Amino acid sequence: MVDMKRDNNKSTGVNDAVLQIKDLDVSYYTDAGRAQALAGISLNLKAGEKLGLVGESGSGKSTMALAMMNMIKPPGRIEGGQVIVDGTDLMALSEEEMLKARLSKISYIPQGAMNSLNPVMRIGDQMLDAIEAHDSTISKNDMKERSRSALESVDLDHHVFRMYPHELSGGMKQRVCIAIGILLEPKVIVADEPTSALDVVTQRQVMETIDKLRVQLGAAVILIGHDMGLMAQFVDKVAVLYAGQIMELSTVTEMFTDSLHPYAQALISSLPNLDNKGEFQGIPGLAPALLRLPSGCSFHPRCEYVMDICQTDRPLPVEINGRTVACHLHTNKEPAASQVIKS
Repeated sequence: MVDMKRDNNKSTGVNDAVLQIKDLDVSYYTDAGRAQALAGISLNLKAGEKLGLVGESGSGKSTMALAMMNMIKPPGRIEGGQVIVDGTDLMALSEEEMLKARLSKISYIPQGAMNSLNPVMRIGDQMLDAIEAHDSTISKNDMKERSRSALESVDLDHHVFRMYPHELSGGMKQRVCIAIGILLEPKVIVADEPTSALDVVTQRQVMETIDKLRVQLGAAVILIGHDMGLMAQFVDKVAVLYAGQIMELSTVTEMFTDSLHPYAQALISSLPNLDNKGEFQGIPGLAPALLRLPSGCSFHPRCEYVMDICQTDRPLPVEINGRTVACHLHTNKEPAASQVIKS
């Protein structure tokens, strides 16, 4: 039976980094050339922490999720870096070892439950297949007990075990995907826009389910998405991605009240608010094509604070009061007035 009461005060508790990503690089090789989708991503996450990963479409969010699972397929390639979960570098594992690590060390909740479940197989059979594929040593009876326990943990009746996907609502399908994701009690749960196709009431229910499981399992959660309002309500920290780079990593309160990077500031400013009803503020320009990234800071063509150095030198991440930001405004505290370029 699934033990849903993992002790959060073990040596892998909330004071330890259960996830360490170090200099993760991913590229896609196309006929037009190399597109660098992730460029030196690094971050740490403690057990029980919730991280939101945000950014415009094409910023590298889903690529990062797949890279963490070691599921990048050609023409994509993981070109360097480490993803260390509970002391194990997933990038150093063989294909067979990585298969066992999925679901047990790190699990992935996909964006579209509609496309993730086999329409001609019962839910229970799909759950049993998932367990057997990743740990064939578990007996059939234990697999069934584990599957039913997982369904109950996401507030689904055990009868769902015998049902087909078409018999379930969208929210129920998403909960099934979550149940599959926690079958082997992973240390890290990656949720890729798990509420994107759901109504707001069901969205809240799904997020409450994920949060409940996070507490019960003592797992770290990475939530990928565009919904900044959802991030504000759910996560502890927010990482802002742009053109495959983390521009800022701050607590959710700091991000929404005092963001440091101009891109993060622009994202926050683009959110609707009650003070400016009917007025929408977008970010000028478009995100760059990964095949033709600008020199220097990739955000400089759209930045209202751009300086000469921004066009030539890529800013390195620096730590400021426990926050991480990659911006020359913070590495060059007092630029000369002549340096600032009017955008």
